[in-house]
Amino acid sequence: MTKLNIVLFGPPGAGKGTQSAFLIERYGLVHLSTGDLLRAEIKAETKLGLEAKELMDQGELVPDHIVIGMIRNMMEAHLEAKGFIFDGFPRTRAQAEALDEMLNLKSEPIVAMLALEVPEQELVKRLIGRGATSGRADDKDEAIIRNRIREYENKTAPLKDYYSAQGKFKGIDGVGSIEEITARLMKAIG
Repeated sequence: MTKLNIVLFGPPGAGKGTQSAFLIERYGLVHLSTGDLLRAEIKAETKLGLEAKELMDQGELVPDHIVIGMIRNMMEAHLEAKGFIFDGFPRTRAQAEALDEMLNLKSEPIVAMLALEVPEQELVKRLIGRGATSGRADDKDEAIIRNRIREYENKTAPLKDYYSAQGKFKGIDGVGSIEEITARLMKAIG
C-alpha cells in the first residue's frame, strides 16, 4: 500500500494546524508538526528547546539539522503509519531534498504539496487574535508577526517551484470557513 505523504504548506496563521486535524482524521495520517515538536521541547526546557525558543522569539527559523533530526526520529517511531502530514516542514529546499531522500529510500515519496494561500493582512489579524488567547509571545507583536511572514516568503515560498517541478504543488485558497477550506484540500487530494 502506498503511503499518503502530504506536505501542508502556508505562512504562519494560514490554518495549517486546524486543517491538519481534519486531514489526519479523514485519512488516518500521523501529524508531524515541527511547531508542536519544538513547543514540546521548549516546555520540557531541553537544550534544544531553549535554543529554539530564543530563535522563535526573534521570529527566526530553527536550523535545518535540528528540525531534520526531529522529523527522522518521529517517522521512525511511526513505521506503521498510513502516511504523514508534514506541517511546517520542509521550510527550505535543503530540507525538502533531505525529506525526499529519506522517503525515496523507503519508496514512500511525497504525494502532494498543498499550499494554503492567505493575504498578509488576514494573517496578521488571525495571529494577533490567536496571541490574545494562546499566550504565545510570537503571536502578540505585529512586528514579529510580519518578520515571520517575511521569513516564510524569503525562505519557504521558493519551495513552490521545487514541488511544481515534480508536479506535486497545489495552491489552495485559505480564506473562507474552516469547512470550505477543508473541502478544497480534500478535493485536491482526490
